[in-house]
Amino acid sequence: MTNISSIKTHMYCPMKLYIQNHVDKSENKNYQLAIEVKKLKIDILDLIQKNMRKIKKEMNISEIEQILSYNIDSYIQNTADSIKSLNLDFESEQINEIIDDTYFNIKIKALKIMQAMNILNKDAFEIIDMFFPNCMYSYMLKDAQLELIGICDKIEIIDGKYYPVTIKNSNPPLKGVWDQDAIELVAHAILIEEEFDTEVFVGFVDYEKIGERRPVVMDVNLRKGLFEVIREVKEITDNGKLPKVKSSVKKCEKCEYADMCIKS
Repeated sequence: MTNISSIKTHMYCPMKLYIQNHVDKSENKNYQLAIEVKKLKIDILDLIQKNMRKIKKEMNISEIEQILSYNIDSYIQNTADSIKSLNLDFESEQINEIIDDTYFNIKIKALKIMQAMNILNKDAFEIIDMFFPNCMYSYMLKDAQLELIGICDKIEIIDGKYYPVTIKNSNPPLKGVWDQDAIELVAHAILIEEEFDTEVFVGFVDYEKIGERRPVVMDVNLRKGLFEVIREVKEITDNGKLPKVKSSVKKCEKCEYADMCIKS
């Protein structure tokens, strides 16, 4: 069974996937930390959504930001303490980055909410579906025939149509989305089609750092690309094939396996 997290790792660097599966025995902790951080970010979005219901159209931008921020700090800190109690290396730098990104997104969302309320002459609770459509968070998807499994960050349901959403904290490209983000998204789309007996024509990548959503069309070429990546992933994870990769200064200097990779 191929996990979508392995597909993401392969798209970033095949050698990293090899080391995680055949060399490094501590990878489970890193994966668990990534899952916990992802859950925290989703919970923050849920808290902002609840806070939004209290916003009135006569409020100014400062009041709107204050309401959206209610209980955010304490929730992040309490959750961070809980994650640390699991003996996971959740560094203060990571926590501060999450806090900074959260408040940056709150400022952007506050401006959009105020603009929408002014145009529509409605309070925030009346237009909440514009910002937070009916959705399912952290939804586990699995297909035995495809031998594929993964957790979709968010599935939005609008007029009976299903839209997979991937939440990213990385900087986006100037246009479109990164290839690895598109491949991850189409993997979720295919699993959603099997799970709910539907068709998925488009998905979205939410780049949180700039508060921007970018669409991805689930076309034939993208679907073919996914299955090619799955084949390559299985060669590494199941057959232990050592991949040939070109070093990248930008990627390698940030990789936790830099020393290990040189030795291998």
